Amino acid sequence: MDQKYESLFTPWHIGNVEIKNRIVMCPMGGTSLFGWFELGGCHFDKEAAKLFLERANNNVGLIIPGIAPLRDTFWGKWLWQNPKMFEELKVFMDEIHKTGAKLFIQLTAGMGRSWAITELVAPLHKNKLTRALVKPIIDTSHELACPSPQPSRWAHDIICPEMTVEQIHEIIEAFAKTAKLCKEAGVDGVEVHAVHEGYLLDQFAIEFFNKRTDEYGGSFENRYRFAVEVVKAIKESCGDDYPVSLRYSVESKMKGFCEGAMPGEDYVEAGRNMEESEKAAKYLQDAGYDMLNADNGTYDSWYWAHPPMYMPENCNLSDVAHIKKFVDIPVVCAGRMDPATGAKAVAEGKIDGVGVARQFLTDPEWITKIIEDRMEEIKPCICCHSGCFNFSSSKGHANTQDLTDTMGLARCALNPETMQSKKYYIAPAKKQKKIAIIGGGIGGMEAALVCAKRGHKVDLYERDDKLGGVFIAAAAPSFKEKDRELIAWYIRELSKYPINVHMNTEVKDINSLGADEVVVATGAVAKQIPVPGADTTIEAVDYLLGKKETGQKVTIIGGGLTGCEIAYELYLQGKNPTIVEMMDDLIVTKGICLANTSYLRDFFKTNKVPVHLETSLQSVNEGFVTVKDKSGKAFDIPSDTVILSVGYNPAPLAKKGKNVHVIGDAAKVGNLRTVIWGAWDICMKL
Repeated sequence: MDQKYESLFTPWHIGNVEIKNRIVMCPMGGTSLFGWFELGGCHFDKEAAKLFLERANNNVGLIIPGIAPLRDTFWGKWLWQNPKMFEELKVFMDEIHKTGAKLFIQLTAGMGRSWAITELVAPLHKNKLTRALVKPIIDTSHELACPSPQPSRWAHDIICPEMTVEQIHEIIEAFAKTAKLCKEAGVDGVEVHAVHEGYLLDQFAIEFFNKRTDEYGGSFENRYRFAVEVVKAIKESCGDDYPVSLRYSVESKMKGFCEGAMPGEDYVEAGRNMEESEKAAKYLQDAGYDMLNADNGTYDSWYWAHPPMYMPENCNLSDVAHIKKFVDIPVVCAGRMDPATGAKAVAEGKIDGVGVARQFLTDPEWITKIIEDRMEEIKPCICCHSGCFNFSSSKGHANTQDLTDTMGLARCALNPETMQSKKYYIAPAKKQKKIAIIGGGIGGMEAALVCAKRGHKVDLYERDDKLGGVFIAAAAPSFKEKDRELIAWYIRELSKYPINVHMNTEVKDINSLGADEVVVATGAVAKQIPVPGADTTIEAVDYLLGKKETGQKVTIIGGGLTGCEIAYELYLQGKNPTIVEMMDDLIVTKGICLANTSYLRDFFKTNKVPVHLETSLQSVNEGFVTVKDKSGKAFDIPSDTVILSVGYNPAPLAKKGKNVHVIGDAAKVGNLRTVIWGAWDICMKL
């Protein structure tokens, strides 16, 4: 192991519980051991248990599963009313402890305005009759209950109801009862969720959200009373020596309702600022909390707590390190933590533990690979959120993701086996076949690896001199370093298996390959717009590959993810981008996480990047483009360069047929998740 990582592998204590190393697997939605977000109601989730046991066997120090609501979302049963679940938890904890890892259960008071109400459920809540009819199944008023009436983060036309004092006391009692059952099941501690990320306890703590006039609103002490009474109740039930961690946001990083602050921006904090946080951290420690599991942000600035690739690595470290100066209890920092930087921070006493989340979904063995000095073998998380947390939203829409997808969090776009082990797995082929894969993009490379692992003889054909396909262009922007690492990882992985890679080889006739099965992964081609001057524009991929230079004033036609990322990159280069988009918002595609899209929207707003919504391109001219807005008014935008980013059409070399299989964008244009999972869907059956 490289010496720079040594401080990560030193023991530390939370209360009287010793943790063998400084790496904390942070909680993620969908990883609850209590399987709460399923129609059948709460139960011991064996898929999550399998996930954690595999990570425990790969040297993680402390595991904190995803939130467990004290009251079941479906059917309204309290966790403490399910003794069988805790009996199964006890058996599981015995297995965890054999690995040397420790595990805390994270319990939540609720989400309030941050509850990601879906497009399907929102109409049911808005109508009094349907709200009453579905209440026995899902009590939306309970799920949305807040300290004070306020709009939902996800559906702005829904006003969340005010929580009663009786409801508050009921939740506090449930914390105590559930924590006691966790302790009896052998769980090493509990984490209270959360004075963090704008969830319910945080909404009570933040004056911007809390307008109450009773004992739970107004003064500093009243606003933090709910969180204080929770830890006191747990300690009274479980004993003062039972560790209680708190998920904590140092600063809210919000400028207002649904508007976050950019890294390094000079702004007025609407939520918890550093001055209050210094006081709050000490106050919460003195109330009884034994650890702060910390980062920044609320759902209004979601990209701080769920950093996309646009956010800098270790984005929360300086704030978390600062708050540690005001407490005596351990402090963990999360948020795109680089292991080397985290190790240095631990060695310098700036933090006590390094919180990592999504990397555990992508590569369960990444800690073991650090220990064994196999860093290049770590499959990198690219911060896409496409599988793990793909709640998406745009103007006038709640969480637009399908309900079945919403209920399947904590999966991984790059690793289909994560939380889906019954659906995706490697099984030896019943009969070895000769398989030809056409196209060396991500889909083709993934297909080659799956087939080779199953024992097939694989030939991979790529017409160019580089592997990666269109993903080479996607990985080109300066902030896509993890994407570039992923391409390099794939190329190294291919070399480990008996895969014949044919570079600079264009296949024109699949019948000439002599294969038993042919997998077509030839991707897609860019769409065109039939307007005057379109032939003078630059196609998005050509720009990303550096084939053509741009001037200073660049108009991007198409405000989807690719167009917005190009505009973002151009701004970082000192250019003057302008975005023209036909829809009523930027990035309206389902499955692109709000943490990612809200960053880009806030960035453009903060930096005054011109965005013309509901506007269509009419013509491209020398020095300007002509566009038309929704009222029919035409106007000109000065432009040195025009980049087209209006989508793609599948371009399969051959059609699906007997022994011919079309995958990825060649079948249907999607994202990295659909490409990789689609490759497994086909190749598991060959």
